[in-house]
Amino acid sequence: MSEQVKTNQESNGIPRSTVGDSYGYGWKQFIKYFLELFLISIIVLLVQAPLGGLGAITNGHGPAIMFFVFFLQLFVLAYAILFLAPIDYGASYAFLKGVRNEKLEIRDMFSGFENYLNVVLANILTGFLISIGLFFLIVPGIFVACRLAFVRYLVIDRQLDPIEAIKASWRMTKGHGWTIFFMGLLAIPIVIAGLICLLIGVIFAAMWIRCAFATLYYSVSQDYPVGEELAA
Repeated sequence: MSEQVKTNQESNGIPRSTVGDSYGYGWKQFIKYFLELFLISIIVLLVQAPLGGLGAITNGHGPAIMFFVFFLQLFVLAYAILFLAPIDYGASYAFLKGVRNEKLEIRDMFSGFENYLNVVLANILTGFLISIGLFFLIVPGIFVACRLAFVRYLVIDRQLDPIEAIKASWRMTKGHGWTIFFMGLLAIPIVIAGLICLLIGVIFAAMWIRCAFATLYYSVSQDYPVGEELAA
């Protein structure tokens, strides 16, 4: 990012694309829109809850009901891909709107269903690419995960299809890979601190982390105005 762009962003109150600014500005927006983001986080938690219960059912059974367990596992997978993913993408978009000081409504978290097919396909393709990277000694998977960190925002915010979103994220995160990596590392002690405060603390930790990553996307996206070809 050029010095002129950095100066313009700072004068307009837009955070710089650094770990400190992302978490710092993210914290400020987390406090500002606390009630809305907290309610959205609770809804996401409730939507995720069945996965834990169903996952527990599929463990610890003998071969007599393996057939039932197999189809139950398929249901868990379908639930995660077809229902949970659009909710999660929509929640990320709601956090992004909060970060950008746009009018934030609870229904924004369901915006993933408005671009449903692209959200589902983007989630599948991103997960597949990261899994391939993890298979090759883990490090490539972490690298791919960092470079595809903006896919969820691009699919909903810029209405890109999965291929375009992946290409655009790869382009936009160039030069920001280490920032994303260290943001991910910093998220670990934040979550641990949340665990110390029991369940409610984990929710607050997740909210702050979501705000931080949305802030980074917000900052970097200033270099790529709406209408620009991002997947070039």
